[in-house]
Amino acid sequence: MPADRASAAAHIAKVQGRGVALEAEFAYAASKRVLTVGYRLHNLGDGPLAVFDRGDRHAVATGRQKAGAIAAPTVQTESGDVSLSHAASPLPRPAPTLPPTPLAIRVPAGAETAGRFEFAIPGADAPKRLRWCLGVATFDDGDFNAPESVGEVELWRASFAVAERQQLVCTPWFDIAANAFAGQ
Repeated sequence: MPADRASAAAHIAKVQGRGVALEAEFAYAASKRVLTVGYRLHNLGDGPLAVFDRGDRHAVATGRQKAGAIAAPTVQTESGDVSLSHAASPLPRPAPTLPPTPLAIRVPAGAETAGRFEFAIPGADAPKRLRWCLGVATFDDGDFNAPESVGEVELWRASFAVAERQQLVCTPWFDIAANAFAGQ
């Protein structure tokens, strides 16, 4: 095994959720403060899942997001820790004229999906720890509409109700100084 693959294997986290298994590989370039995340989500359930890694309809309509591409994650910072997230957001209050309707892909029972994204960590100081969360929900036909094929991807618009019932599947914390996930 080449040395670069051996070191990459040390940065893989495997997480189980309700009916899902997530494998995420982190590569953090400290000099650039850029995190690259590669992931594979397996649907272990009996029905299809919605995966919320494709952003929202408003971002696509305004050109900030390319339809079908992995969206930029949302960021939360607290006490030197940075949490990145791809998840369905609730409808903002007051509701805007063009609401940020969540977009999802549909993953059939027993199937998997994979993705990769890079993210430049904001701020002047390097984070102490990083983690990433992915929102998934049972794909109920009443909550999804207007499927659109974009290359190999089929995007679905989600109702804002799924934001309340989605499951967040999160990696363990990745310690920057140790260059490893917690517990590894």
